[in-house]
Amino acid sequence: MERIQANRLDRGFFKYQNEFEEKALHVLRSGWYVLGNEVKMFEEEYAAYVGAKYCVGVGNGLDALWMAFRVLGIGKGDEVLVQGNTYIASVMGITMNGATPIFIEPNQYFNIDTTKLEEKITEKTKAILVVHLYGQASKMDDIAALCKKHNLRLVEDCAQSHGATYQDQVTGTFGDIGCFSFYPSKNIGAFGDGGAIVTNDEQIAADMRVLRNYGSEKRYYNKIIGTNSRLDEIQAGLLRIRLAHADELMQEKQTIAARYLEEIHNPLIGLPQIQKGATHIYHQFVIRCERRDELQQYLDQKEIGTIIHYPIPPHMAEGYQYLGHHEGDFPITECCAREVLSIPMYNGMTDEEQTRVIEALNAFGQKQEDIS
Repeated sequence: MERIQANRLDRGFFKYQNEFEEKALHVLRSGWYVLGNEVKMFEEEYAAYVGAKYCVGVGNGLDALWMAFRVLGIGKGDEVLVQGNTYIASVMGITMNGATPIFIEPNQYFNIDTTKLEEKITEKTKAILVVHLYGQASKMDDIAALCKKHNLRLVEDCAQSHGATYQDQVTGTFGDIGCFSFYPSKNIGAFGDGGAIVTNDEQIAADMRVLRNYGSEKRYYNKIIGTNSRLDEIQAGLLRIRLAHADELMQEKQTIAARYLEEIHNPLIGLPQIQKGATHIYHQFVIRCERRDELQQYLDQKEIGTIIHYPIPPHMAEGYQYLGHHEGDFPITECCAREVLSIPMYNGMTDEEQTRVIEALNAFGQKQEDIS
């Protein structure tokens, strides 16, 4: 019996193999490999896709985050509110600029609990970083209103939420800057690293273009000390193919998720909930189980792969010991880390594979099934 992987990238390639190969050869034969027409066209097309005025391609999602805070002038002595159960890259985007992350507990949707934000705002607070975790849009009306009330910058980490919406508005367009990753496993994924920011602010877009290219607008004339973080031509070209099929790829995952939600029935397993007004693109399908480690081992024996997103919360990471947090400081975040499990979810997943996952999950906890 072939093992069901937690994620499979080859199926997404083979689905549009001819288009990807034709585009790759086109770029290779063009003789132009950095900041050429493919990047320009992708930036225009992606901005249109999310409904923003500007898109600037960068090297990866982490670069998008730290560069966003850099151009907003947020650094040492400043505080940024961010949910505690995110991937550590979200927090790195803050700390790489010398700013301090202030962790907020998540709600039942795995996103930031908007009712716990205002109490954490101090005179040092300069921004809120919203993470649309696992592919579901956060409750952006409350957050946008809070930012306006307290004159805070709003940055969105959309690394997992390409095309997800809240009240029909696409994630990444609610605040100052939306940050995207095009890591291969993302719903709109490249074939290597890639990232971008979107914004409606012309000056922010201009500043990002300067920052990504050694700090220069004109070659060898450096306005600032910048960095080298450019989405390359071949990745941009391949992303244009993926973007052209983004809606059907998203709908395929939503169809798989709908089946999971309808057919998984096990009192030991908690299924993802959907926030009113939000859409979920299911970058990951994340369940909860108090016996998570036992469940993961059981599924492994059934030749079903899973991933824990994420076993160690950022406030407990060794690299962030200097922040002074301890176990128990964020109990909801820590409970998520003990209970969450991402089950197989990928484009090209067969009905048979879905059935095996569903049947295995429904059988977990039955007397003999656990050890068979």
